[in-house]
Amino acid sequence: MIVKDPKFEISAVSPKQYPKNGLPEIVLVGKSNVGKSSFINTMINRKKLARTSSTPGKTRQINFYNIDNSFYFVDLPGYGFSKMSKKEQEQVGKFIEEYLVSRHEIVLIIFLIDIRHSPTANDKLMYNYIISSGLPFIILANKADKIAITKVDDTVKVLQKELNPIGDIPTFPFSSERKIYKDDVWKFIDDFLNKQ
Repeated sequence: MIVKDPKFEISAVSPKQYPKNGLPEIVLVGKSNVGKSSFINTMINRKKLARTSSTPGKTRQINFYNIDNSFYFVDLPGYGFSKMSKKEQEQVGKFIEEYLVSRHEIVLIIFLIDIRHSPTANDKLMYNYIISSGLPFIILANKADKIAITKVDDTVKVLQKELNPIGDIPTFPFSSERKIYKDDVWKFIDDFLNKQ
């Protein structure tokens, strides 16, 4: 897919702020600092449309990125960020859940995990939550540039076995540095949106 005019549209914390145009929404979930914003920038060939930070927990709102008026990438705050106060964690958790439960425009969830580490307890909780939501999703093993290119495929298989032993959820490697994986993810998204 060639993206011509991506735009940051709005940061929201409640349903009344969500976009009203009915475009399909592809939602990014994952722990703090797993690379959700970098994923958006890589996919649309922009360096800074989605604000990235080396500080975990930077995204505290739901950010909607309008991709050529055909769909949204929706960047959710990361989970498992310990420096947020308990109260902040609860507030953020509440509006994330409200969005995931009530938003009919969600068509696909992209669940990012770090390819270098076994899924955390929080990753497993999120995986189970997405499964129970019944929404279609894929798993992205991100930061694939951090391991040898020859080990990527095997590592992805190991992570998939750990999270999704049945093997029925599409699982892809991804890296913002090595752009070689981007085409596979775009092909999946394109095919997926065309079936909607």
